[in-house]
Amino acid sequence: MSNQTTLRMLFAGLAACICIVPAASPASETAPAHLQLAQLFTSPAMAEYKRRLEEYKAARAEFEVDASAYWTAITEKRRTRNAKRRDRLEIAADDYVLAQPPVYTGPKRPVNPEPEPEPDKGTRPPKYIPVVSDFLKAAAQHFQFAPQRPAAEIEFKRAYVRTALAEGLTREQIVRVYAFETGGNGNYDLQSGFASGRPGSRAISTAIGYNQLLTTNSVELLAERGDHFIKVLTERAHALSGPPRKAMDHKLAVLKRMVAFCKTVPDEWNEHEKLAKTEQGLGVHAMVLDIDVGPLLQTHKLMTSVIFARNKGTTRPLTAAELEMMNLTGDGTGLDMVTMPASLREQVPTSNFFQRGGYERNPVAIRHNTVAKLFTVMNSRMDSAQNAQGAKDLAGL
Repeated sequence: MSNQTTLRMLFAGLAACICIVPAASPASETAPAHLQLAQLFTSPAMAEYKRRLEEYKAARAEFEVDASAYWTAITEKRRTRNAKRRDRLEIAADDYVLAQPPVYTGPKRPVNPEPEPEPDKGTRPPKYIPVVSDFLKAAAQHFQFAPQRPAAEIEFKRAYVRTALAEGLTREQIVRVYAFETGGNGNYDLQSGFASGRPGSRAISTAIGYNQLLTTNSVELLAERGDHFIKVLTERAHALSGPPRKAMDHKLAVLKRMVAFCKTVPDEWNEHEKLAKTEQGLGVHAMVLDIDVGPLLQTHKLMTSVIFARNKGTTRPLTAAELEMMNLTGDGTGLDMVTMPASLREQVPTSNFFQRGGYERNPVAIRHNTVAKLFTVMNSRMDSAQNAQGAKDLAGL
């Protein structure tokens, strides 16, 4: 018997089976033959899975209607607050969404009882994040510069405290923000996620130092405050002579070149971010490690928020938690929370200050779901971390 004949007989037999299967419902009578055929070979477990999957999809679709309406309202309220703030108008409770985000409570997505093919994740290695050695190499290659690093950690701490106090930060802000950002024991060259003495550790960002500056922060600060940094170092140079004066003059020349480089793009975060990813941008970031320029960068990372708040009419000193909130969330969003009366902080959900995706990935904001609770947990962590030795050292200078 030929293969062709065998196939014909097989399909004829299957067709006959389809013809004699009793109809379960009027709908199945009109189902196409290929669907009826598929039903013959569907296991009970698979049929149950498909039924539960449809229930899940329907429940999720219904939830998405509510969720989309909620997050649209969040965006519209934020837009209204921004407009009122520009016009110097008072912001009230009605300018926020006071309900918490809807939470999905429907059925969970069922597990497919049949093995599914593994998604093709490709062979591309994880994205490499530059580390301190890369910043030093780039600074040497593109600016012929090596930052002046302290002989001991306490020297950098002393330089930072002296600079921060002189520029206008309070001692409370200095110590408690450091405690929060570093856990109370961070060194001047601490990089987020990376410890050179710990095997297997890898950087999770380019953030370095007491206030965890990113490469983009360094580029932006030199673009916006670089002229002030040059003035400060020029004044220091006048008090020096001999080899120290020669070293400071070289540092000044490099700083001027870096500032000029950082000003080659418009003064916008996205443009600074692009510049920060270049080899020259990595070299600029090495300045965070310099005992003269590093404390200025660390200080002005916070002072930009102080100045922003002052320019918007907030003349009272910011608490450390308020300053850190602006540091973490951005000045505009942070000031929205900082200027909120205490009674409103108790009512307003943290969701008002996030995009939906950012909120849903932020367990801290979800767990501590009002502005008051967010400030409480931040102060609690500062209280705990400032008992660490590094924070105590900083407080004693």
